[in-house]
Amino acid sequence: MSVQTHQRPKTQPESQHHRTPQIPPAQPQPPLAKRTSSSLIAHQKPAWVWAVAAACSMAVSLLLNSLVFGSLSWIGLGALASGLYVVSMYVITRVVEGRLEAADEFWRHLIWTAFFIALLPLVSVLWSVLSKGLPTLISHPALLVTDMHSVVGATDIATQDAGASLQGGILHGLVGTVLITVLASAISIPVGLLAAIYLTEYGKKNAFSRSIRFFVDVMTGIPSIVAGLFAFAGLTALTELVVGSSPQALQGVKTGAAAAIALSVLMIPVVVRSTEEMLQIVSNELREASYALGVRKWRTIIKVVLPTAMSGIASGITLAIARVTGETAPILVTAGYAAATNWNPFSEWMTALPVFIYRQLTNPTAPAASDPSTARAWAGALVLIVIVMGLNLGARAIAKHFAAKTAS
Repeated sequence: MSVQTHQRPKTQPESQHHRTPQIPPAQPQPPLAKRTSSSLIAHQKPAWVWAVAAACSMAVSLLLNSLVFGSLSWIGLGALASGLYVVSMYVITRVVEGRLEAADEFWRHLIWTAFFIALLPLVSVLWSVLSKGLPTLISHPALLVTDMHSVVGATDIATQDAGASLQGGILHGLVGTVLITVLASAISIPVGLLAAIYLTEYGKKNAFSRSIRFFVDVMTGIPSIVAGLFAFAGLTALTELVVGSSPQALQGVKTGAAAAIALSVLMIPVVVRSTEEMLQIVSNELREASYALGVRKWRTIIKVVLPTAMSGIASGITLAIARVTGETAPILVTAGYAAATNWNPFSEWMTALPVFIYRQLTNPTAPAASDPSTARAWAGALVLIVIVMGLNLGARAIAKHFAAKTAS
């Protein structure tokens, strides 16, 4: 029995039916033209042009000052030199690089010039306070731990004429500033936070919330003296209703607590506006996710919304505290002036640091010898600036600490 084997029919080579197109070999590309250093910097200014322009602008401003203006202050010379520098850089860039680059150069230099002009008042204030207040604090560190209780006109006359040691200090103003600010914060922060939470979470579009926002905006722009008069008038009317209108009772209205109420009128709208803005930034998806898990609204606000916005809220509150720390008029109206240190803000008159500085400059202890009073005022101004700057830096640190952490 023969077994037939099935052999696969032979096919023609595959290359005969499907020929792969032959790709011609790549032709060698001609070498790129060698770039020279001159082609890279064509139509560009040299790096040293700005220095030459600045030097020429200063020289021309000095020449114009001597020939045309007669005598200009350093501020005038700086302004004239800055204007000449901006114009000269625009002309040079227009000639070398073109119109678009010149316009960009012009606006960039103009912005930088405006920035330095805006810095001039700040630098001037800091330099004045440091140069006049720091030597007094270094040579008389007892200013921080003494008050003006035992200082009279003869004391300052002896200090100026006979070279005696500077007496008195700023302790009473420093203590008053701290106590009044703490009381004002204790009043303003809860009220401002609760008002902002209501405006953001509960009363978004009703008439009552619109009225609150309107009055908050109005309160933000009221003069500080008006807040002091409001607090003094309100406490005076309350005192007359309770204990009568005797002179002793009316004099008792002026206390540190009254000054705290006046400052809280200025502080509450700032806290409300800053907190409301921070709460509005919180995404609604976070609230909806919490509601979807069955969490009540008040717990969502406490556990989700407030922690998320805590960075901006804390920095806004700190800036509001810094804003009212340097107020003078409302404290002068409501707390008066005392030469001794008062540790009880609910009794007797109290002095804050801004009021102390104002009184030392406008009403020296010895009008015939005002130098000691001026020295104490500059020392107090330096301490006050340090406090305000510390609060601003603290606001930045708080914002950075509470800022939301992102995975890197």
